[in-house]
Amino acid sequence: MLSKPGRRLGFVSTRFCGTDGVSLETAKWATVLERLGHTCFYWAGASDCPPERTRIVPEALFKHPDIAAIYTSAFTQRHRPPDTTQWIHELCDYLKSQLYTFVRDFELELLIVENALAIPLNIPLGLALTEFIAETGFHTIAHHHDFFWERKRFLVNGVWDYLNMAFPPHLPSIRHVVINSSAANQLSLRTGISSLLIPNVMDFEHPPALPDAYTRDVRTALGIASNELFFLQPTRVVQRKGIEHAIELIKRVNRPARLVISHAADDEGDEYEQRVREFADLLNVPANFVCDVIKDKRGMTFDGRKIYSLRDVYPYADLVTYPSTIEGFGNAFLEAIYFRRPIVVNTYSIFDLDIKPKGFQAIEFDGFITAETVRQVLYVLDDPQLAEKMAAENYRLALQHYSYATLERRLQMLLADVWGEG
Repeated sequence: MLSKPGRRLGFVSTRFCGTDGVSLETAKWATVLERLGHTCFYWAGASDCPPERTRIVPEALFKHPDIAAIYTSAFTQRHRPPDTTQWIHELCDYLKSQLYTFVRDFELELLIVENALAIPLNIPLGLALTEFIAETGFHTIAHHHDFFWERKRFLVNGVWDYLNMAFPPHLPSIRHVVINSSAANQLSLRTGISSLLIPNVMDFEHPPALPDAYTRDVRTALGIASNELFFLQPTRVVQRKGIEHAIELIKRVNRPARLVISHAADDEGDEYEQRVREFADLLNVPANFVCDVIKDKRGMTFDGRKIYSLRDVYPYADLVTYPSTIEGFGNAFLEAIYFRRPIVVNTYSIFDLDIKPKGFQAIEFDGFITAETVRQVLYVLDDPQLAEKMAAENYRLALQHYSYATLERRLQMLLADVWGEG
């Protein structure tokens, strides 16, 4: 069978909604695949994809009470209670039956599993997918965004047998895709699995539209005074994002400035958010947590305030802060380039390995803010022409390396490996 247009492809994950990296990249893959003539369907615990092509299974969501309870039992102790084992197997069997139904009802020809075979937030789902693929030999692309061994919180557990079996599984009908070269290396070393590297992308062939009337009050709505610089932290509030560095930077810049943090903590609790709030208070740095008014789409809150998309907010930022210590790739980096904003980057390993060598220009620091970091920030803020020159060069490089055209070529190669050349 050839890789001809018109294939029916099913995306599977815990959720397809919101502004998390997995959901965003899934939407980009789906856009490119449909441009190639394929039809995409979706199976998840929560989704804002077209309902007529979506199957919602609540137990697929990692926030489902049963799944969350299993997660807590699995990753808070070194041994697994027998009732947890039984619970996992019962949910695995149920989810597997739902996968069989999904494939049959939508007459699917290939599954694309988004991170559910890499990060064990939903252990029964990973097992269900593994068993389904093993039983059927179904063509599958496993798109891995980050692996459990990259996160400290997964390393003490009572489920090593399941992790070694399903996160990810080593089966002949699965093509594995990773988003950075380090992941490809570690996957091969740890499991013997080969993979294709497809980095995260954005639609650089089509520059963003100019801000419209809806966004004219963005700075006011986000609580930024007219005399303040707007530093945007476009990430979730989790420890590996290193948000303390952004707060320290504002303190040391010593100009009126405010940090705006766009996302909530989500699946990693609120202890770190409290830590960030306390640190900002300690340094007397204004920090606004605005996840209630920044969503994936425009709208209104229950109390009548406007909701903005992140795309609405980026053009108004004076500087994007990206002080992460660990990233699977770096969506926020690409977004800052897309919207031509200067960016401060903690040189996390994937930036050093995969991104920086291509020539991108950012204000860099290595683990901690220095006087040189502050000097470079002030230099860029005070020289708009320099900032624009950096932005133009970054955009040119991103168009070359991280565009939809790049994604299209690699997806065509991947599908050709499954079905042959069309």
